[in-house]
Amino acid sequence: MSISMRIVLLGAPGSGKGTQSQRLVEAYRIPQVSTGDLLRDAVARKTELGLRAKVAMDAGKLVEDAIVLGMIRERLSRPDAARGFILDGFPRNIAQAQALSALLAELGTPLDAVVLLSVDTGVLFKRLSGRRICEECGRVFNIYTSPAGSPPHCDRCGDKPRLIQRLDDKEEVIAKRLEVYEAQTKPLVEHYRAAGLLRVIDADTDVDRVFAALTAAVGAPRT
Repeated sequence: MSISMRIVLLGAPGSGKGTQSQRLVEAYRIPQVSTGDLLRDAVARKTELGLRAKVAMDAGKLVEDAIVLGMIRERLSRPDAARGFILDGFPRNIAQAQALSALLAELGTPLDAVVLLSVDTGVLFKRLSGRRICEECGRVFNIYTSPAGSPPHCDRCGDKPRLIQRLDDKEEVIAKRLEVYEAQTKPLVEHYRAAGLLRVIDADTDVDRVFAALTAAVGAPRT
């Protein structure tokens, strides 16, 4: 049996949060609960909460916290979340953190830790602005850290498929994304630090070292 672990994973775009989340899923055998995925799934399945969320999304509005919390409640009631979960994408502000705390207390599943993957803004900017994706196979490259050759190409697909840059990896978009993240996250970091839940991991190193530090911070999984 795996150790019970209930965590919130915080990290800026480009911090490696997605990679580390998947490693945690495999090691701890607990689900990653992404609010973005929950919203898309609920809308696709046309659940009551999904229909309410779609109305807001179609109107270009933010989905109400109550709707998101309802989806989280529903997701955490599934058997695979009995031993824990990795919450990704929620909370994003103090009000949401307080609402989440109340929900988890009601469910009897309080958080064990909140982990921040910390990376310098300059490094994040370089990681994101340098990211390129093979148009054919979807493989991800980085022109700064993992050059794809000269001229840049995918070594699996050859010279014909282009290496493209996603729209949200353009420099002006990255700057805005990081600015928004910084504004949202700073209060959360202090909130969880005061609650004694915060663990800060230096994520400006290779993925294996980050994962080792992460498991050391939250408790190594056991079988």
